[in-house]
Amino acid sequence: MKRKSLMAGNWKMHTTAIEARSLAADIARKCPETTDREVLLAPPFTVLREVAEVLSRTDVILASQNVCWEEKGAFTGEISPVMLKDCGVSSAIIGHSERRQIFHEDNALINKRVLGALSFDLMAILCIGETEEEQENGKTFAVLEAQVRQGLQGVEPQQMEKMVIAYEPVWAIGTGKTATKEQAQEVHLSIRRLIEKIYEKNIADRLRILYGGSVKPANVDELMSQPDIDGALVGGAALDAESFGRIINFI
Repeated sequence: MKRKSLMAGNWKMHTTAIEARSLAADIARKCPETTDREVLLAPPFTVLREVAEVLSRTDVILASQNVCWEEKGAFTGEISPVMLKDCGVSSAIIGHSERRQIFHEDNALINKRVLGALSFDLMAILCIGETEEEQENGKTFAVLEAQVRQGLQGVEPQQMEKMVIAYEPVWAIGTGKTATKEQAQEVHLSIRRLIEKIYEKNIADRLRILYGGSVKPANVDELMSQPDIDGALVGGAALDAESFGRIINFI
C-alpha cells in the first residue's frame, strides 16, 4: 500500500516572530507540487499565529510541539488543544525524546496527551525511541513495544486515522549518528507488525511511521527508499530552508 509521505520540521526552542515568518515563507516556497507527500512545521508556541498566517495559502500543516489533555484549567505552563486550534494548529507532536529525557514525561502522561489531542481532532504524532544504553543492551524492541502499547492505550481503531508514529532513536538525535537504512527499516517494520497485533492489518498498512534522528539532505533519499519509512521528523536541518527544502524534495 502506498502511503502519502509526511516530512515534518520540528523547530524546537528556536525562532523569534520575525525569524519564524521568514523561515516559514522560505520553506513554503520550496514545497513540491506533488501529491505523494505532505509537509509539516512545528514552531514554538509563541510564533504559531505568525506562522499560521504565512502558511494560510499553502498546504503546509501547522503543528505544535506538545499539547495538554484538558480544554482549560489550572495547568500552569501547559497549552490546550482548543488554544492550539484557535492558532490554526491541526497536529501535535507528543512524547518527543526531549520531553521524555529532559522533562521526565512517562508513557502514562504521554498517553494522556495523545488522547487529549485526538479528542479535539488533532493529528497526534507519537514519538518513540530507545536510548544508547537500551540499544547496546539489546532492549530496543522491548522498549519500543512498551512505548507504543502504553502510548496508544485507549485509542480506538477509528482514531488511528489521526495517528502518526515517529521512531527517533535517542542515540541518533543531535549526535550526527544515524541508523542505517536497514536498521531503520527493520524497526519500522516491527512497529507496523505490532500495530497489526494491537489493531488489524488495514490499520497497520495505513499508519504512517516517520524516522527521526539526524535526518539530513545527504541521507534522506536512502531512508525514504525503504518500504516502511513514510517520512521524517527533522530537527536541526529544519531550521535551514535550503537543507529542509532538499529533504522535503527527496527523490
